[in-house]
Formats: sequence, C-alpha cells, structure tokens
Amino acid sequence: MREPNWRQEGEEPDYRLSLANERTFLAWIRTALGLLAGGILLEQFSTDLGPPFVIVLLAIALALAAAALCVLGYFRWRANEIAMRHSRRLPGTLAIPFLAAMLLIITAVIAVMLVLQ
Repeated sequence: MREPNWRQEGEEPDYRLSLANERTFLAWIRTALGLLAGGILLEQFSTDLGPPFVIVLLAIALALAAAALCVLGYFRWRANEIAMRHSRRLPGTLAIPFLAAMLLIITAVIAVMLVLQ
C-alpha cells in the first residue's frame, strides 16, 4: 500500500501520540456503529411508536449520522496526525456539534412520539 504524501512530511511523532490518536479514531467508529445499531433497532422493533414513515426517516437519519461520523472521524485522525508531524496545535472539529445537534433532533422527535402514543 502506497504511503500518502502527508505521512512523509514533517517529523515522525511519538508513537504513543499516534496510538492515542488511533484510539480516538476507533472511538468515533464505535460511536458510529452504535448509531447505526440504534437506527436498525428503531426500524425493526418500534412498530407501535409512531407512523412508519417517521420511524424509517429516523432510522435513515441515524444511519446517515453514522456514515458521516466515519468520514469525520477519519478526517479528524488525519488532521491530528499532520498537526503532530509539524508540531502544531491540534485542530478543532465540527463532528462534536454535528453529533450533538443530530442526536438532539432525533431524541426530541422520539420523545414527542412517545408522549403522543
């Protein structure tokens, strides 16, 4: 496998920092898997919760959020690696507010459906 150009720039960071960055990436992936599992469970087992089209939309939203987290997690890992190679500050991320907003909306819709049930 060809090594990307950005991995050949700067200085090799301390392996402990690279491994910590990798563990953080894997945490993003675990979170994405949890969202995906939640969407599947919601679609499969919530027959009495609300209108079927709303349930399907919520399940799709959770699946899309999971996919987006995978992509955002990769770009965050890459940006952190580049920053460490050049001894710069670690960059911020939009993934955290995105995740919070998405889950707030989905949770609010589910809460309304539970109250109306």
